[in-house]
Amino acid sequence: MNKRSGINSKKRILDAALKVFSEYGYKGASMRMIASTARISIGGVYLYFANKEELYLTLIKERLDDFSAQVKTSISEIEDPVKAISSFIMMYLEYAKTHKELILTQGREHGFAFAIDIKREFFKEQRGIIEGIVARGIQSGVFTECNAKEVTKIIMGTMRGFILSIVVDPDNLFSPKECCRLMLGGLLKRTNRAEGEKVRR
Repeated sequence: MNKRSGINSKKRILDAALKVFSEYGYKGASMRMIASTARISIGGVYLYFANKEELYLTLIKERLDDFSAQVKTSISEIEDPVKAISSFIMMYLEYAKTHKELILTQGREHGFAFAIDIKREFFKEQRGIIEGIVARGIQSGVFTECNAKEVTKIIMGTMRGFILSIVVDPDNLFSPKECCRLMLGGLLKRTNRAEGEKVRR
């Protein structure tokens, strides 16, 4: 088997795994079902993945890596920090909605601590991207003076709250556009912001 053929086969397996896990959940899925969906022999699946757990972990990492690559490509081309933050939030929430079934499977069958090392590395990278945008916005005078690290934690916490709501409180899912508007504009009217600053002090 040449390298290109191997890459294509692995992708077919991962694409099939996404469909099967999303439809049947982790417990209901089997390697044989995934092989059938991928139209690859069961032995061909085991050639790349030792067991179902390894395949599932690889799928999670692949989805997170895919999102990270999309973010880097998109954000790197945006100079305006306002547009960059908005783009990140929109991409994050839309990606979560697109992969809703996989998130539901993780939350209900494994809990969010599953694959924690992979997720920690992912969130660390995302925090770095957001903190860089916020710091750039402060430096350029577009954003008000604030603690970039703390603001980043709030943004990331909000994003994770959206993911949690997909599993436990779907009626609480909010609009990505409204989320951007609130985070960038706040609740106070411009004429009341000075008074709001006094209250916070």
